Amino acid sequence: MANILVVDDEEDILMLIKNSLRTDDHLVTIVSEPTEVAKLDLGIFDLILLDVMMPAIDGFTLCGQIRYAVDCPILFLTAKSLEEDVMYGLGLGADDYLTKPFGIGELRARVNAHIRRERREKRSILYIDNVHFNLSGKELFVHNERVMLTKSEYEICEFLARNRGQVFSKEQIYETIFGFDGKSDSTAITEHIKNIRSKLHTFDIDVINTVWGIGYKWSQ
Repeated sequence: MANILVVDDEEDILMLIKNSLRTDDHLVTIVSEPTEVAKLDLGIFDLILLDVMMPAIDGFTLCGQIRYAVDCPILFLTAKSLEEDVMYGLGLGADDYLTKPFGIGELRARVNAHIRRERREKRSILYIDNVHFNLSGKELFVHNERVMLTKSEYEICEFLARNRGQVFSKEQIYETIFGFDGKSDSTAITEHIKNIRSKLHTFDIDVINTVWGIGYKWSQ
């Protein structure tokens, strides 16, 4: 049994998913208004299902806003199947997606597979060559020496490292780290990247690459 949140603006879809997942004895909370999600205690959920095409806040934006507040799997429900849409959504921190219309059997199988995976022993360390992240402590180390980063600098590094090889614009990074309610704008990312590079340079590593005209990526 798991505690699952489903966010979709279509009431019939919500009820269909709720009734289907309750077959597997899951507790299902349904929300039709995405702006209400911020009022919930998201830490209680074991898995979150987000529709992509919603008014006020689309699923991509909502995922970017809540990803760093939750550790559970996030799955998109999407009518979009273009590869760039899928890659963008996964880059924001989602774990999987189902394309509408989907079969109930596939929905239950995907949900249960992710829940089983999450209940395995979790690792709190992410290793990438000579860099490692203490994910629970929000710390970055190079050659076992801690790099003194601010909270925002660390989160930018972790986001890029978790999605290494993918290129993200300043706007995508900003929305993921700070959300639409951030007090600055995407130009702040340029300054954060500059500071990160300066700090990593003292350890003789250069892991954040600029892709001119597009954005940044973790190169290791």
